[in-house]
Amino acid sequence: MPPVSSARRWSAIVTAGLLCASLVGCDQTRRAVPGASSGELPDQEVSDFMVTETDAGKPEWTLHARSAAMFNARNVLVARGVRVDFFDEKGERSSTLTAREGEMHQVRRDMTARGNVVLQTTEGTRMSTESLRFLNQTQKIVSDDFVRVERQGDVLTGYGFESDPDLKHFEFKRQVEAVVRTRSGGTLEKKTGGAK
Repeated sequence: MPPVSSARRWSAIVTAGLLCASLVGCDQTRRAVPGASSGELPDQEVSDFMVTETDAGKPEWTLHARSAAMFNARNVLVARGVRVDFFDEKGERSSTLTAREGEMHQVRRDMTARGNVVLQTTEGTRMSTESLRFLNQTQKIVSDDFVRVERQGDVLTGYGFESDPDLKHFEFKRQVEAVVRTRSGGTLEKKTGGAK
């Protein structure tokens, strides 16, 4: 993996948030956390979690979670009630991902989202699936699960999905189906082997 540029840094909000949680008292009752190995207890837990990834001072994405648990041995943060805001090169929000739960690798900052995953762009394109991964180094969204993309009345579905977080350039690799709205308002169903 190529080294991360010195301009790109992970905001200190994580450390500050966990420190604050330990000072003001986080939930001391240890309970099962999604994604945790059987019997594994989190090192720290916090509510109303937020972390921002920046590049040269501009935000690339911000992860919000209703609650988060940190597992230091695996460098993994497990979150519930997940929302990720993605930003364009001007620093303006371009899309928002929501999911029931997710995980973030604390070093690579790759993320996995699971459960009713929806990625909605500010331009109106909507992608939905049951799970996906965000690869931070390449800024790519990928999923092997069934994916549905809706854009201006057209619907594309399939498997083997890959896209940028703004859904401007996406690709399905297999079992692709498309329902395209015609000029007269009807629909044309079309099956293809791959689509972008």
